[in-house]
Amino acid sequence: MSNLLEVSNVSKKYGQYTALDDVSLHVPKGSIFGLLGPNGAGKTTLIRIVNQITYPDKGTVMFNGKPLQPEHIAKIGYLPEERGLYKSMKVGEQALYLAQLKGLSKKEAKERLQYWFDRLGIGDWWNKKIQELSKGMAQKIQFVVTVLHKPDLLIFDEPFSGFDPINANIIKDEILHLRDQGATVIFSTHRMESVEELCDDIALIHKSRKMLDGKLVDIKRQHRSNTFEVGLDTTNHQALRTALEERYAVSDAGFKSLSDELKLRIRLQPGHSPNDLLHDLMSQATVTHFVELIPSVNDIFIQTVKDSDHE
Repeated sequence: MSNLLEVSNVSKKYGQYTALDDVSLHVPKGSIFGLLGPNGAGKTTLIRIVNQITYPDKGTVMFNGKPLQPEHIAKIGYLPEERGLYKSMKVGEQALYLAQLKGLSKKEAKERLQYWFDRLGIGDWWNKKIQELSKGMAQKIQFVVTVLHKPDLLIFDEPFSGFDPINANIIKDEILHLRDQGATVIFSTHRMESVEELCDDIALIHKSRKMLDGKLVDIKRQHRSNTFEVGLDTTNHQALRTALEERYAVSDAGFKSLSDELKLRIRLQPGHSPNDLLHDLMSQATVTHFVELIPSVNDIFIQTVKDSDHE
């Protein structure tokens, strides 16, 4: 898979403050790319550079194999965290205006708006003013305006802010649908569960520098610890635990279950496989629960930031 966006050795300062320090990352075509980091990490600066709102002091940005140019703006859709709709304008009037700014004819804009308003069930909002809408309702309008011109690259900064769970799921499904239709998505959020659900690749920026990047599944694999939660049905909990502690690193596990089994967290030593552990456990008890603890994006995020802060 080739890359739609390639950021190479980009740095940006504002006075004495370094917003980005030699950051490089590649966003594959047709992927959902999670851009993660604490507040103030540099994510928004990078997004502003891609949108040509500001420019890097050093480094290069390539869009679809070519140096980023003003004409590429027409191929980018940007949903900023701070929304920018005119509150006193009617929804339909404003959507038409913004669509035409993005190069659509009035006829084409009306047709596409009709499609999206019907798709999201908001057709009766056309003559409402933005100030009459809830935050979530206005967010839907902003989403439509962002995707209307069918850009190659979509940048969503906290796209679920203001949505209830039902509408957040609707927008998640639409983002996945846009990806499946060929759009490339950069997705910036603090909601790690959304990253787990949506992202193919991620990059983590902290203190202006990239800490890690790559395919999400590969990053999870790199951070796995060969630790398992197990539930064991046995008549003597303490005797079994003592026996296991002679061979493994054992601690208490806190998962919920419907029975009173022995619940342990067991970490394998090098040279031992999950099959070895499972065979050992089955020879001593009835195994009621056996799950590898795969690190979540949230776990990786927190640990990476902590490790960086202690350097």
